[in-house]
Amino acid sequence: MVEEALPDADELEIERSLALALARVTERAAAAAALLRGRGDEMAADIAAARAMRSELQRLPIRGCIVVGEEPSAEPAALAVGAELGSGAASAFDFAVAPLEGSNFCAKDMPGAISVVAMAKTGSLLRAPNVYMDKIAIGPGYPPGLVDLDREPGDNILALARAKGASESEITVCILDRPRHVELIGKCRRAGARVRLITDGDVAGVIFTALPEETSVDMYLGRGGAPEGVLAAGALRCVGGQMQARLTREGQRGRAGAWGSFDPSKKYGIEDLARGDVVVCASGVTDGPLLAGVQFRRHALITETLVYHSSSATVRRIRAEHSLRLE
Repeated sequence: MVEEALPDADELEIERSLALALARVTERAAAAAALLRGRGDEMAADIAAARAMRSELQRLPIRGCIVVGEEPSAEPAALAVGAELGSGAASAFDFAVAPLEGSNFCAKDMPGAISVVAMAKTGSLLRAPNVYMDKIAIGPGYPPGLVDLDREPGDNILALARAKGASESEITVCILDRPRHVELIGKCRRAGARVRLITDGDVAGVIFTALPEETSVDMYLGRGGAPEGVLAAGALRCVGGQMQARLTREGQRGRAGAWGSFDPSKKYGIEDLARGDVVVCASGVTDGPLLAGVQFRRHALITETLVYHSSSATVRRIRAEHSLRLE
């Protein structure tokens, strides 16, 4: 078996620089969306964030392909799947993007809107079709295989409680508030767990499990977008969390031909969704449990960003002050 050569110190430093450059991508998208907070126009905020993100991705000193992003039919398709961005000579990276996760939150100036982007070497991120995905996720520090997508919610809650040294009543499960989850919510509550319902934003919902001390969320369960699952898996991998997922045809969101060769019976582990060296950046648009939103001041704006990097197993929280000046 041929082993991959370890990168030298100079290569690692370039990777760190790229990780910080990627933070600028979500900062710019978050700031563009934040200008439209509370205006009641989700589409305008989405478009502003996408255009800003695309512009900043074009500045990166590498070239990459959007593998998780907007449908090619989107107007404008600023970040369409298949688009190549950046200034490198050849495409060497995959990008997964969510310029504005929780556009409803932004339009109503409610907590929880974020901008997210993931980057990995070509072929490392699952090119998930725009369909729904069943997901289960927990944070770091637990034995592998502690929870399983095919077990009953109560069994997973009990296993997590025992591993945590807590009772089931001390476990909080995050679930999207949708009619399709009525039975799931009931099962979790009958098992004794607390249920935190979120109206949008299941990327953040999964990432909540990575920071249980701050978010009080221990587990994520339920059906959400497959592209969002890839983004969330990348961040969770960086901190040693666990995730399983399965694509589902029910409520398909994308084109009829989006499935390609995907097998709806396959259960994906976290390494199937995002493998190798992954960097994920998330910036707050509105204040929320994960990140502070963009603050506008007279001569500057303030952003808060989380940078997840799997190779160094680090999470950096960056509070940046951007001077407002004419360019």
